[in-house]
Amino acid sequence: MQLLSDTLGRVKPSATIAVTNKARELQAAGRDVIGLGAGEPDFDTPATIREAAKRAIDEGRTKYTAVDGIPELKAAIAAKFLRENGLNYAPGQITVGTGGKQVLYNALMATLNAGDEVVIPAPYWVSYPDMVLLAGGTPVVVPAGIETAFKLTPEALEAAITPRTKWFIFNSPSNPTGAGYTRAELKALTEVLMRHPHVWVMSDDMYEHLVFDGFEFCTPAQVEPGLYERTLTCNGVSKAYAMTGWRIGYAGGPVELIRAMGTIQSQSTSNPCSISQYAALEALSGPQDFLPEFRAAFQRRRDLVVGMLNAAEGVTCPVPEGAFYVYPDISGCIGKTSKGGARITDDEAFATALLEEEGVAVVFGAAFGLSPNFRVSYATSDAVLREACARIQRFCAGLA
Repeated sequence: MQLLSDTLGRVKPSATIAVTNKARELQAAGRDVIGLGAGEPDFDTPATIREAAKRAIDEGRTKYTAVDGIPELKAAIAAKFLRENGLNYAPGQITVGTGGKQVLYNALMATLNAGDEVVIPAPYWVSYPDMVLLAGGTPVVVPAGIETAFKLTPEALEAAITPRTKWFIFNSPSNPTGAGYTRAELKALTEVLMRHPHVWVMSDDMYEHLVFDGFEFCTPAQVEPGLYERTLTCNGVSKAYAMTGWRIGYAGGPVELIRAMGTIQSQSTSNPCSISQYAALEALSGPQDFLPEFRAAFQRRRDLVVGMLNAAEGVTCPVPEGAFYVYPDISGCIGKTSKGGARITDDEAFATALLEEEGVAVVFGAAFGLSPNFRVSYATSDAVLREACARIQRFCAGLA
């Protein structure tokens, strides 16, 4: 009898996690490896948030909670949506999950049937297509390349929508490119969506607070209120608050959808960690004075990495509006051979040779649905980034 399900054959492990694990294994074996694969801030969780978690432990808040979040946290999330995004959600329209990934997964599991399509711009976060496949849907990948600054055009969105389209997944600022849509660019997309009332919108706003050069963040239901009743606005505390390990994500949306997502969660993980929920409550409702400091550090690192990568032979690196990633194009490196004798046939070969010969771990572009590129996470120190980029420059200079 076959042990593993057919479903497993439709998906693959996360490439970003695989690269991070490989870097750790090599480091443990004594190799000098710089890992630029993980999308994880290097800052400590702010002290006020850590203290709130300690208080929760001391006060005995260590029992089961409501499946999709404590009332206090839901109230804080609703207040955040109203204060920062102009979106009015009642507590019954809020869900809390164990990380942003679970929130997205719950929504897809609760809504997709066989034959349903989900429009996903590429480059995309590696998990989007696989979660759609796990839920029985069909990902419809629409390229948005360097020629459009890695942003989906209204024409491309229009062409991708069919009568079978159930969801459009939107991510700004983007993982892996850092590309952020202006209000005008997003308005052009929402105008397309208003012409297709059967299409729901899943907006992944995880990098909302990590924007640079005065960029104004906006989210679909905020730009086009007519989409409010068919939009799931998703966010979390992982990136902006340096809380990746705490595993708290959340979303606001229509009551029927939120209840269905709660049903899925009730039969999988049940409630998110109670201590993490109280930490997230402090993150959203407590002092926010550390956010400008985090943004300034990330913008400085962005400028460092973009400058050094654009100085590497065969590399073109656009300047992103937010997040903490760059997604350089390596068209000028394809077809060459490294000093170590590796033939650079594609971006995966590039990333493999870079790791083996220079000890720099990056994620190859094919994992994100658009090649030839690679992703660098610059959520680490200036000194580490400077050394890593110097190694990338040396590797590219050695290609012939």
